[in-house]
Amino acid sequence: MKQIVFFIIIIMFSFSCKTEHKKHNQEQTTSVSSKKKVLSPHTSVMEIIGNAHIHIDYSSPGVRDRIIFGGLLAYDQVWQAGAHNATWLETNKDLEINKTILPAGKYGFFTIPSKNKWTLIFNSNWNQHGKDEYDEKDDIIRLKVKPTFLEENVEHLKYEINKTNDESGEIKLSWEKITVKFNFNVK
Repeated sequence: MKQIVFFIIIIMFSFSCKTEHKKHNQEQTTSVSSKKKVLSPHTSVMEIIGNAHIHIDYSSPGVRDRIIFGGLLAYDQVWQAGAHNATWLETNKDLEINKTILPAGKYGFFTIPSKNKWTLIFNSNWNQHGKDEYDEKDDIIRLKVKPTFLEENVEHLKYEINKTNDESGEIKLSWEKITVKFNFNVK
């Protein structure tokens, strides 16, 4: 009888150890998967030019061996200029862009990529998922720019705000083998 009780205790202990080992392995797997690399990390860029504080907030998707412009992103269609939520630009001072004033505020930044010309758009609806709620009637400024084709691949979408002098600058978007940019003056 003692042997049977002892045998049952051994089996129960063995089962308990296996269950704890399985639970521990599941926790480790969850921990590893939660540390998985984000494919389109959230990022931002800020610059002070003159007395203007300019901030661009976006998610930065990667190329990952895909054709982006004319492939993943069809030509001649509105794009939120990033991943996930719409990219937004905020300025605390008025900016003159292409002889038009962009009043101080926060704006959704969209583009319409084409092979030879891009349309850049500042839209009053900055807080939206992707382009789901995009409406052309909310556009504040639209401008056409010519893309520059790059020799080297830019793996992750990147925005830059560059100071050109004390009261003006340039904003540049680069991804895959394309760069588009525009100049602005602080008012």
